[in-house]
Amino acid sequence: MNKQSEILEDVFNNFLGESRIFKNREALRHDYIPDYLPHREEEIRILGQILGPSLRGTLCSNVLIYGKTGTGKTAVTKFVLKHLAVKADEIKSPLKVSFVNCRLVGTEYRILSALCSSIDVKVPFTGLALGEVFDRFKSALNSKKSILIVALDEIDALIKARGDILLYELTRINENLNQSKVSILGISNDLRFKDMLDPRVLSTLSEEEIVFKPYNAEELQDILKQRSKIAFKKGVSFDTAIKLCSAIAAAEHGDARRALDLLRVAAELAEREGKKIISEDHVYQAQKRIEHDRVVETMKSLPMHSKVVLLSIFLLSKSKAKGFITGDIYNVYCELCEEMGISPLTQRRVSGLINELDIIGLVNSRVVSLGRYGRSKKTTLGIPFKVIKEALLEDERMRSMITYAPRCLSSVR
Repeated sequence: MNKQSEILEDVFNNFLGESRIFKNREALRHDYIPDYLPHREEEIRILGQILGPSLRGTLCSNVLIYGKTGTGKTAVTKFVLKHLAVKADEIKSPLKVSFVNCRLVGTEYRILSALCSSIDVKVPFTGLALGEVFDRFKSALNSKKSILIVALDEIDALIKARGDILLYELTRINENLNQSKVSILGISNDLRFKDMLDPRVLSTLSEEEIVFKPYNAEELQDILKQRSKIAFKKGVSFDTAIKLCSAIAAAEHGDARRALDLLRVAAELAEREGKKIISEDHVYQAQKRIEHDRVVETMKSLPMHSKVVLLSIFLLSKSKAKGFITGDIYNVYCELCEEMGISPLTQRRVSGLINELDIIGLVNSRVVSLGRYGRSKKTTLGIPFKVIKEALLEDERMRSMITYAPRCLSSVR
């Protein structure tokens, strides 16, 4: 066995042995739903009151849940739906629930396919017209004589990518059902979500609304302490790490997912060192690693035109100019679209994409005065060149354009 093989053998044997830190590693994942959700009693009660009438066969209100990432929206929804389904089974109520993550599922076809599966209707993975799948769903549902609660998580991702046609059809589905009824529960990370909807969809969907506020540092500490009791073995020191993780996450909009990820990665780093103490240094190392991975994953998941806009700002930044007005970015964007053989969006839509990139922190936009030319918005990159290049290189269509020299750069002020 050569030296490199010996290194891997030692590494693997180390992990095959019993962990010195973890008792249940999954408890620090943000998709883990514990038996108790600290500081979300009121939201659980309100959602339970909204959905409760469905247990006696009465159609409950549609509800829209808002809140930034990591405020417990998904956890509370799954928690309430789980208990609702158990109660329905206990009293023999014809109630069914279906939970679909729109970002993970992606398309209207696959969302409808998931809804069909929830009522035991099989449809091909692909090949049918969307209307045919929807008709099968309605027909099967009507024959069940039940109430179906459809929870659409990250519904804003569906609307941004596909528009609100499917949501419109779902909000109107009860008009075509005689024996069964559907209630919709939408979960959005985007507080401006309602601005994207057709007024006809909005009036039906948002019958009731629940807003989840960010956690503060003390609340995050309580969450981490609860999860740590499940995740770590006795004798593991984590109090200092919990305080630091909570403080970092509280400063970044009270994101519980962020706090859990920090603690989990910090614990994994301590485990690799054979330690039973999760130190502040481990947390800071975890912060650097997660930040890099988060930014790269965010960029890799951007829609095509958002990537082209980001690439335009990247190429402009190489010219050493300090900030670019939207017109400059749009000119480079159009040139890139021409080179790549894709149809450009309007300047107004590109301006909207720049705003979205600003919101997620990939660029920084600010309004500046141009003297007698009025005021304009100037945009700069919000993350290092190296990180952007690494993410864009993952996309085959972007890879060949990273070294492109736009012809219109000479006109940039």
